[in-house]
Amino acid sequence: MEKQYVIFKLEKEEYGVEINHVQEITEHKTVTSVPNTPAFIEGIINLRGSIVPIVSIKKRFDLAQEEVGEDHRIIIINLETKQVGFIVDDASQVLTISEEQIENAPEIIAGAEREYITGIGKVSDKIILLLDLEKILTENEKNEIIEMEE
Repeated sequence: MEKQYVIFKLEKEEYGVEINHVQEITEHKTVTSVPNTPAFIEGIINLRGSIVPIVSIKKRFDLAQEEVGEDHRIIIINLETKQVGFIVDDASQVLTISEEQIENAPEIIAGAEREYITGIGKVSDKIILLLDLEKILTENEKNEIIEMEE
């Protein structure tokens, strides 16, 4: 069986998320900071009249930070009943990856604390870390984000 993945970059690494989890990809918009939120929450944006919380995957993954600019993209997903955006460096393609091209992530990478890693895709000479963006956040963090929108 084959699945389609939206491929995005964080620094020089490529990641993928199943396309059916992605509502849309938008250009970077002005993010309004919200006080007293976890450090990885950049703030909120107005997306066609809807307030959407924005998460920095780099901060969540403890990766090097840089100024977010016009080249960055925001991947919008539905988190339970709410929209959430994830800032990425670039999201430029959709790849079809077959089950044969996907391996389970080694325990040292996946582990219990990283259940958001669903596998490792091997396409041509690339290695793509496949993620479940909904699982990047803990239940408490999800609840905080949902409460931001209410």
